[in-house]
Amino acid sequence: MIGQMIAESGRLCVGYARRLLDGVTEDNFARFARVGDTVIQSNHPAFILGHLNQYPQQIITQLGGDASAIRPSEKYEALFSKTATCLDDPDGTLYPSMNEVVEKFFASHEAAIETLLGTEDAAFQVETPVPHMREKFSTLGSLHAFYFSGHMMLHVGQFSAWRRAMGMGPA
Repeated sequence: MIGQMIAESGRLCVGYARRLLDGVTEDNFARFARVGDTVIQSNHPAFILGHLNQYPQQIITQLGGDASAIRPSEKYEALFSKTATCLDDPDGTLYPSMNEVVEKFFASHEAAIETLLGTEDAAFQVETPVPHMREKFSTLGSLHAFYFSGHMMLHVGQFSAWRRAMGMGPA
């Protein structure tokens, strides 16, 4: 039941991310938004989806699964970690292609959803294994709920704001 609740929230966020991709192109996927002459230094879709791709493998691994098929490469870790800085990529040379980032995002999240749905409640009731997160999220279930709801929707909300600044409107 706990895994189902977390997975359902994750599906909602992933579905919203899918809608937000409508109208996004390879040319603007890794670009800062601009309004007139003002550059808005905020996360762009390449960074957002790449960053969110860091968490499904953690969920699977922490629940005892094999995440090797979706584990981010060292390049992805460097580009998209929680300490990485989002950069404007006008020449399309800093970030992987839109197709690659998008495919990895959806594949990793689907794998995590499947794992969540197949996990017994007791697995979520253990102490958070991430020391620096334990003070905020005492159980693994609360940590995964954050990863698949609050954290994901925070960044998907950045994607929505980027769309608006790029003149694309709501999704």
